[in-house]
Amino acid sequence: MERNQPCWCGSKIKYKWCHNPIEDKVKKHQLKGDIVPALDLLKTTKQIGKIKKAAKVNTLALDRVEEKIKPGLNTEEINTVVYGTITEHGGIPATLNYEGYPKSVCVSINNEICHGIPDKSRILQEGDIVNVDVATNLGGYFADASRMFMVGKVSPKAERLVRITKECVELGLAQAKPWGYLGDIAHAIHSHAIANGYSVVKDIGGHGVGLDFHEDPFVSYVTPKGSEMLLVPGMIFTIEPMINEGCENFFVDQDNEWTVYTMDGGLSAQVEYMVLITSKGAEVLAR
Repeated sequence: MERNQPCWCGSKIKYKWCHNPIEDKVKKHQLKGDIVPALDLLKTTKQIGKIKKAAKVNTLALDRVEEKIKPGLNTEEINTVVYGTITEHGGIPATLNYEGYPKSVCVSINNEICHGIPDKSRILQEGDIVNVDVATNLGGYFADASRMFMVGKVSPKAERLVRITKECVELGLAQAKPWGYLGDIAHAIHSHAIANGYSVVKDIGGHGVGLDFHEDPFVSYVTPKGSEMLLVPGMIFTIEPMINEGCENFFVDQDNEWTVYTMDGGLSAQVEYMVLITSKGAEVLAR
C-alpha cells in the first residue's frame, strides 16, 4: 500500500510509520531464511482491544475458581463456576463442544498432563496438584490461560514441581522479545526443567490464539535457541509447557479419548500464559 495512506491495521497512523517498518524487517529476516509469521497472525489495534476483553473474562473465571479450590470440591463444581462466569459476561467457554469436548474447562489432577474432564465423582483430595485450563470466546475473540493449584498441604516433591513449572514459564516469558525466536522461549524453559531433573512434553505445546481458539504457530518447548518462528509485534500465543517429574511419555485415556496421562504415573504440572508481542517486549494478557 502507499506509504502515506492510513495503515491497514486500523491504527489511523500512516502506513510508513506503523506497519511498513515491521513488514520491511520481516522481509529481511525472511531473506535470511528465518521462519516468519503470515501477516494475518499480526493482530491489529482493534483486534487486540477485543482480545483483551476476552482475556479479562478468562482471568475472572480463573480467579473465581481460585476462591473455591479446596479438599472435597468435585471437578464438576469447577466446571459450573467457569461456565457461569463466562456466560454471565456474554461469552462462551471455548472448550465446550470443541471437537467434541463435553465441558467448559479442563481440570487435570496429579498424573493427568492435560484435558481432564470434569466429573461429579472426581473429588479433590488434600495433597492434590490441579491444573485448571480455561478458554473464552467473547464475540468471536479468544483468550486461553491455566493455573496450577495445590490443594491443602501437598508433598515437598509436588510443591517443587509446581514451583519449577512456574519458574519455567517466567523464564520463557523473559525471552519473548520482538525479533527473537520461539526457540529462545523453548530453550529457556527446557533448560530449566532439565536442570531440575524434570522432562518436558514434546508433542503437546502452545499455540497462537485471538481470532480463533487455536491458530498458528505451534509453540514447542524443546527446540533450540534461535530456531522456530520469528517473534514479531502483534503476535499472540500461549506459553504453556507441560513439565513431568518422570519421563516425557504419555498416553490418552481410551474411554474418554481426551485425558492425557503420564506414562510412568508421575506427577505433571502446567502453567499457561497468553502473551502479546509488542515493540518493547511481551505483555501478558491472561494468566
